[in-house]
Amino acid sequence: MKPSIPQGTRDFNAAVVLKRQYIFQTIKSIFELFGFQPLETPSMENIETLMGKYGEEGDKLIFKILNNGLDNPSKLEKTEAGFKNVLQGKNDKSITERALRYDLTIPFARFVAMNQNDLVFPYRRYQIQPVWRADRPQRGRYREFYQCDADIVGSNSLLNETELLQIYSQAFSKLKVDVEIHINSRKMLSALAEICGGLDRLTSITIAIDKLDKIGLDKVKEELAQRDLESNQIEIIEKYLQISGSNTEKIAAIKSLMGDNASAKVGLEEIEFLLSHAGALQQEVVVDFTLARGLDYYTGIIFEVKAKNVQMGSIGGGGRYDNLTGLFGVNGLSGVGVSFGIDRIYDVMDELQVFPDNVQAGSKVLFFNLGEKESETSFQLLQQVRNAGIKAEIYPDKSKLDKQFKYADKKNIMYAVIIGSQELEEKKCTIKNIQSGEQKIIDQDALVAYLSEN
Repeated sequence: MKPSIPQGTRDFNAAVVLKRQYIFQTIKSIFELFGFQPLETPSMENIETLMGKYGEEGDKLIFKILNNGLDNPSKLEKTEAGFKNVLQGKNDKSITERALRYDLTIPFARFVAMNQNDLVFPYRRYQIQPVWRADRPQRGRYREFYQCDADIVGSNSLLNETELLQIYSQAFSKLKVDVEIHINSRKMLSALAEICGGLDRLTSITIAIDKLDKIGLDKVKEELAQRDLESNQIEIIEKYLQISGSNTEKIAAIKSLMGDNASAKVGLEEIEFLLSHAGALQQEVVVDFTLARGLDYYTGIIFEVKAKNVQMGSIGGGGRYDNLTGLFGVNGLSGVGVSFGIDRIYDVMDELQVFPDNVQAGSKVLFFNLGEKESETSFQLLQQVRNAGIKAEIYPDKSKLDKQFKYADKKNIMYAVIIGSQELEEKKCTIKNIQSGEQKIIDQDALVAYLSEN
């Protein structure tokens, strides 16, 4: 059998894992600096927890898990009918009752609903776990990937949004990635729907606008027409999407287009509040009225982060969701959160070559193996070195010096510690800096101090 992995998934070697861990640790440190606490939820959820939460496009991408026992002869007739329902996009509990999580936000809302009496509100949590989507794999888009979320539940204050802006700004500054943080309010899209015939058109308009970057304005107009919007309504949406200029110019233009619409006024107040607190940020904040975030649960401010100087989709996003826990019977808990797209961030940093040089550092020291007695002494010294917090290993087999040097060189190990028969007798060791070629003989008792200082 030829070995392979499912399309849209990847193996990660040590070099990649260490770089990814650097990203995780950097973002995690920012989350904890802002008072967020960690949470983990199961890889799978009950299917009713997920379905109907991501819009018609998102629901199609949920990986469903088949029930056990579908080959039971007594269930075959029911199973066949169930498969027909599933293939038509309907759920059928006779076929599937569970699914892999699509994101971290809905499971988080479910957790809050189940544990509301034990949590202290406002509740600030961060979560770093993989998610799965049955998407078409391409650069920056995978079927299995990590999300890295921070959410605040139990507060309506826009100060929460400003803090999330600060988290984005500090994290990407630490990662040395220049970004634009795009902001909008879903209330602006609600206002647009109201002007174009009513809120019942919001989902159709949002889904079409969310595809603007991928398919262009003309295709968006075609899709709006297919969704039964009239030509005068499409013309208003086109004017909305063509608003450009500085943040100040965009806000002036949207006020002219929206008139006295109440939803638009509230949305603009939210946007202007964030801008008034964004002056000290290290990253640029851009008002973007084309930003839609296709997920149905957003109700207020929405975010999207785009890297500068790299052709890549969004590397972060999120927003306010006032009604999310209400889906699980818990009303009155407003929430807001942001997500980091770890896999895309990795691709961006790799292309920009901004990973620190020492991020891939493995063992600092290799003890050579030159015989049974020699290796016994080396093994004892190895424990002392490790106890001092120095990464070290011993070559497991007695081999030629050349082979052991090549091993150390390929693993970018800095120091070789060589104990041969003469060093063994004199209680010395030879230390060689493999990168510079410098070599010296020291007492074995002085080894730990030498390696700690160099």
